[in-house]
Amino acid sequence: MQRFFRAFTAPLLASALVTGSIPCPIDNAQAQESVAPRVAQLPRTPDQVVECELLIVGGGLAGTAAAYESLLMGHTVCMTELTDWVGGQISSQGTTALDESKEQRNQLFYSRGYKELRDRVERKYGKLNPGNCWVSATCFLPADANAILMDMLADAQRKGGGKLKWFPNTVVKDLSLNADGSQIDTVVAIHHSPAPGTAPLNTDFLSEIIEDAYTYDDSARLSKEIIQFVPAPPKEGSAPRKADWFVVEATETGELIVLADVPYELGLDPKSSLNPSSPVAERDPYCTQGFTYTFAMEHTAEPQTYDIPDFYSTYQPYYSWEKERDSLKNAQDHFDFVFTYRRLWNATPHAEGTIAGVPRPGVGDISMQNWTWGNDYRPGTSRDNLILTEDQLKASGQLEPGGWLGGLRTDTLRKGEENAIGFFYWLTTGTTDSQIDDSWKEPEPFNRYMMGLDSPMGTAHGLSKYPYIREARRIIGRPSYGYENGFSISEIDFSWNDFTSEYYQQNLSESTYTSLRRFLAGLDTVETFEPGANPNQFPVRMRSRLYPDTVGIAQYAIDFHPCLTEYPAEAPGNIERPGVRQAHGQAYPAQIPLRAMIPQRIDNMLVASKSIATSYSAAAAYRVHSFEWSVGAAAAHTIDLSLRNDVLPYEMVDDLPSQEPLLDQLRADLQASGNPVQFPNTSIFNEDWGNWRPW
Repeated sequence: MQRFFRAFTAPLLASALVTGSIPCPIDNAQAQESVAPRVAQLPRTPDQVVECELLIVGGGLAGTAAAYESLLMGHTVCMTELTDWVGGQISSQGTTALDESKEQRNQLFYSRGYKELRDRVERKYGKLNPGNCWVSATCFLPADANAILMDMLADAQRKGGGKLKWFPNTVVKDLSLNADGSQIDTVVAIHHSPAPGTAPLNTDFLSEIIEDAYTYDDSARLSKEIIQFVPAPPKEGSAPRKADWFVVEATETGELIVLADVPYELGLDPKSSLNPSSPVAERDPYCTQGFTYTFAMEHTAEPQTYDIPDFYSTYQPYYSWEKERDSLKNAQDHFDFVFTYRRLWNATPHAEGTIAGVPRPGVGDISMQNWTWGNDYRPGTSRDNLILTEDQLKASGQLEPGGWLGGLRTDTLRKGEENAIGFFYWLTTGTTDSQIDDSWKEPEPFNRYMMGLDSPMGTAHGLSKYPYIREARRIIGRPSYGYENGFSISEIDFSWNDFTSEYYQQNLSESTYTSLRRFLAGLDTVETFEPGANPNQFPVRMRSRLYPDTVGIAQYAIDFHPCLTEYPAEAPGNIERPGVRQAHGQAYPAQIPLRAMIPQRIDNMLVASKSIATSYSAAAAYRVHSFEWSVGAAAAHTIDLSLRNDVLPYEMVDDLPSQEPLLDQLRADLQASGNPVQFPNTSIFNEDWGNWRPW
């Protein structure tokens, strides 16, 4: 009985530590403020009015997964995407080297759609890793990723009887809210195509056309079509429903979060007992993870020559092999190490010699570059941050009616593009290194920069269609039991870090350190409140926090590409923001709670991307490929159950920790469909996760 009491009360006491008081239920009406209704400002009558059961904004992996599952369940799905490829990370962003945790991959413990994606890659190439890369078990070409995913969506549509309305080259511009501001009524988007007599899309750099793409009027470069998305009308004679449709936020940076005016966070969180590794005492919204324009390069039999880019001297002081490694003996080893790191196509798998356990580069091999001290661009100040803050959006006019331009700093996009192109020149021609001795860098001319609409990235300029985004705006979930300031996943909820080390004892206040150790005590939390208890003697649980509303799974290391300290990012001698990597490291198998997907204020929107409610450190793990698929699948099934039972998503969790029958049904539906909601043998008593270290 005592053991059962501990098992039941420990999570409640731990949640009390989050808020500093014993938690109590919060009625939804009290939990959030209403906002004034909003009406989209249209310059003219829409060119199209499109009806949907659910609208997915963003065609990345999360959006694709939501569409895939919804089509299998027979729904009418509208999906928009800024580029003309689905898949995000593995297509338009070029990162087709799947970030996976070792044991999860060994057991193939993934959502069914993600497993099907991997199976189709293997069927297409006859092997799962046609690139023979060493960073992953699966490396392949971005254009093929788009084709595979489009085939999966078409098959799901046929099998489930759903209907996909696909809108590539389309951005969301505005939206309307209902009378009390609690639901999205309509969404306005702009589809762009080449103006008559101009070059095809994917010819221009993104920085050259992105603001134009968000502007209603035709330009010399782009022709525009205004599309208004609306709910499909109810069947004749049917009763009014709580929600006529649902909208899924699946953009790369959280655009709908801004347009719908829901609370969110950005950048570094203040140091606390929940996020004890943070290097700052107050929020820093400008220091977000670096973004990367990827590109492909081919190893050639003949040497290639390239003109030095006009901007090369600006970025050259940044580039580096990063550090010396004992296994790399010379400059050639360093180059081969980086080339094979994310090699997407291994044309000569029997090339002479190996590096990092894989064949060295051979003629015809294609490598995708995604390197921290290379084509990562890592601004971190108010003068160059990529994702604009609320204050910056206001100052730029993007929060005014019709003013939305995507919420990014265009000049920083341009610099990221230049930095990436300069990195290729450095790889093939450079002789300097910003972090280690210059003797480790020699020219490598037997490599060709791949560009053209038929190239692996599908662009005339050779860069990915959209940069790989590691961090987005992150919603603050609704206040709930134990989370009076709003739900969020925190660093200590799943980190494998040693929070008992001297670092935390010395860098946290006594009360913060005690609170941290209490939170980590797991089933023995009750004993930590005994008078005179020594926090250094508190036990430490060896597992993730378990959520009663878990609807998906996620595991990857907490992996940082930190912002740099000074402006501009490429300044000679610039360094990473000190302390950001403190949280970097292993993480336990974790869960995706439904509360992390439900924004404040808006009842018919779910977040199914990197914008779920997490802290900065937690987001560094909740961003990889299989997570995006799992959270997208969870959004689809949540919407399906909501439509079938005429409920709103928040109603499935608003009585927690009391039993929620609809939540139980949702979890059962997900698992029955092959979308796991927790890892094998998960329980509050199982702390045997030694085989599950991600790396």
